[in-house]
Amino acid sequence: MAAYEELTVTLPDGYEAYARYWAPADCRGGVLYLHGIQSHCGWYEDSASSLREAGLAVLQPDRRGSGRNHADRGDADSAQQLIDDAFACAAVLRDRCGHDRVHLLGVSWGGKLAAAMHATSDRCTASLTLIAPGLFPIISVSNAEKLRIGWAMVSGNQSLFDIPLNDAELFTADPRWIDFFNADPLRLDQATARFYLASRRMDRVALSLGKARPVPIHVFLAGEERIIDNEATLQFVRRLPWPRRFTTTYPRSRHTLEFGPDREAYLRDAAQWLADPSAFDPAPVLRCS
Repeated sequence: MAAYEELTVTLPDGYEAYARYWAPADCRGGVLYLHGIQSHCGWYEDSASSLREAGLAVLQPDRRGSGRNHADRGDADSAQQLIDDAFACAAVLRDRCGHDRVHLLGVSWGGKLAAAMHATSDRCTASLTLIAPGLFPIISVSNAEKLRIGWAMVSGNQSLFDIPLNDAELFTADPRWIDFFNADPLRLDQATARFYLASRRMDRVALSLGKARPVPIHVFLAGEERIIDNEATLQFVRRLPWPRRFTTTYPRSRHTLEFGPDREAYLRDAAQWLADPSAFDPAPVLRCS
């Protein structure tokens, strides 16, 4: 029997999105788990399982046009549409787990989406967990590709453009996970100009996070990061006018912590944090601010 339930979430415009729901025996809270730009919920089964074992209900939606959602592959109409989609998923989670506020967890690009959700409306957020969040990327499309994307926006062309993250070694140095990445038929390798514009506009929303109601926030980073700017991310967290801000860095890991040598420590730490963020007391080995 599967450890999770497969379900369909109807998004605000009627799009039917695939999701997985992990139900604990005794629910102490809910976690909306948002994946990255290329990934999908199947990348994060172990962390979702770990959170369920800690008593948390976990909803893992595949973003529209990604993962098991084959309609409008790599496309989104706007930043607001993506944010509204995430809130629709949060509503499903709240109904299922019975908690009015839920924990928002985002990996990479999904971290930016989680931050944008809370910056847009903070009424349903219990805490924020950002895993190597894509707030300050150091890899981008080339200038020539930007021109092509810009022209596609002007002309209404819905061509797909490569996502510049197709090197598995950006995510992990583990041969097993490199093979997993390269063999994954559900990995999203391209996106439309509209999606790129939506993602860019979401940046401004996510970076206004400090204006929202303070909630406990924990940012998990990879010491051997090659995709995002760790120092800029740390500075952003330190500038938040919030009383409960934590950061943890795993020195041996690359971008996807679940695929790295510090994975067991990461899974343990994330579960410990999300079990009760309001009372979280980090171990001395954690780098916290």
